[in-house]
Amino acid sequence: MNIDLTGRTAVVTGSTAGIGRAIAEGLGRAGAAVVINGRTEKRVSTALRELRELLPKTEFTGVIADLATPEGAAELFAQAPDADILVNNVGTGRWKSFFEIEDREWIDLFELNVMSGIRASRHYVPNMTKRGWGRVVFISSESALAIPKDMIDYATTKTAQLAIARGLAEVVGGTGVTVNSVLPGPTNSEIMGGWAQANADAQGITREEAEQQFLKTNRPTTLLNRFATTEEVANLVVYVCSEQASATTGTSLRVDGGVVRTIA
Repeated sequence: MNIDLTGRTAVVTGSTAGIGRAIAEGLGRAGAAVVINGRTEKRVSTALRELRELLPKTEFTGVIADLATPEGAAELFAQAPDADILVNNVGTGRWKSFFEIEDREWIDLFELNVMSGIRASRHYVPNMTKRGWGRVVFISSESALAIPKDMIDYATTKTAQLAIARGLAEVVGGTGVTVNSVLPGPTNSEIMGGWAQANADAQGITREEAEQQFLKTNRPTTLLNRFATTEEVANLVVYVCSEQASATTGTSLRVDGGVVRTIA
C-alpha cells in the first residue's frame, strides 16, 4: 500500500513530542504539508528543526498556541486557517485519587483534552465538507473504555472524545469527510515514557523493568507485553488519514496492544 498525501495540509495539535510528534512525522513522510503546534517557542522551534532536518523536502510550519483556551485556538486558526487533515492530539493526564481532584482541575483538563478538539473541528471541518474531502482524527485512549480508578478525570475526557467523534461523523456523513478516533494503550510517549524512567530511577531498576511492573499491576490484560512505540500509533493514524481509508468513519480504532478485552 502506497499512502500518498501530496497536496494535503495537516494540522496536528500538541505535536512537539510524543505521539503527536510521531504523527506529524508520519504524515510528512506521506507527503503532506504539516502544521505542528505547541505551547512554547522553544518546543515548537526544536521540533521544527528536527523535522526539517529529517525530512528536508517536506513543508513543516509551527504555531505557538495554548489550545486549552479560546485565545490559543484563535491564534492557531489565524496562522493555519485551513486544513485537509486535522488530528486532535493535544492532551494530558495524571494519576490522582478521584476524591482529591478539585473542580478547577476537572474543568482545566476538559478544556485541554476535549474543548481543544471541539474548537478545532468546528473551525476546520466546514471547509473540508465544501471541498468534499477531509480527515479528522481524535486521539483518545484505551482508558476511554477501561476506566482506570486513579485517572477517572482523564478517562472521562477520553470517553467524551469518542462521543464527539461519532456525532461529528454523523453530521458530515456522505460529504467525503471521515471522522474517527484512535485509542492508544500504554505507549512510550513523553508522558508515559517519562513516568517509567522516573519510576525506574526511584527504584533503582531498568526502564524496561519499570514498564513491565506497570503492565503487570495496571494493564495485566495486555497481549503485547510491552509499551507500544509512538511510531506504531502514528502508523494507524496515517492510514486513517489516507485516501485508502475512505470507507472508515464513525468508528474507534484501538492500537492498545490488546489491553481492552473485547471483540468489538
